[in-house]
Amino acid sequence: MMRRLFAVATLSFWFAVAALWLAAWLSPAEEAPQVVASGEPRYVAAEVARHDRAEDCWMIIDGVVYDLTAYLPEHPSRPDVIEAWCGREASEAYRSKMRGRAHSPYADGLLPGYRIGVAAVDAVSTP
Repeated sequence: MMRRLFAVATLSFWFAVAALWLAAWLSPAEEAPQVVASGEPRYVAAEVARHDRAEDCWMIIDGVVYDLTAYLPEHPSRPDVIEAWCGREASEAYRSKMRGRAHSPYADGLLPGYRIGVAAVDAVSTP
């Protein structure tokens, strides 16, 4: 009797784990809305483009401008992975890490510390 109860409980547990994993995998990812603070600086594409090297690296990610200069040496992989995106709109590169994988929630939590303003309309539409 105890063996049967143990087997049913174990099987039920793993079925629930698999169902939750499958539901999370199939559900679309929600993008966090960007809140624009009043009076926050706005940068046009030309201004962001002037910051296009490792020693001075700005990026636009989802309409927000980040100064990632100080973060480059801290990046877990080679800094040149993100140096190519300095001075550019890098939303898709950030979302996919250029390999189809999203950044971790930890990485998402780091971004606000590097936020310096918002992108003007022309900056977001620039490829």
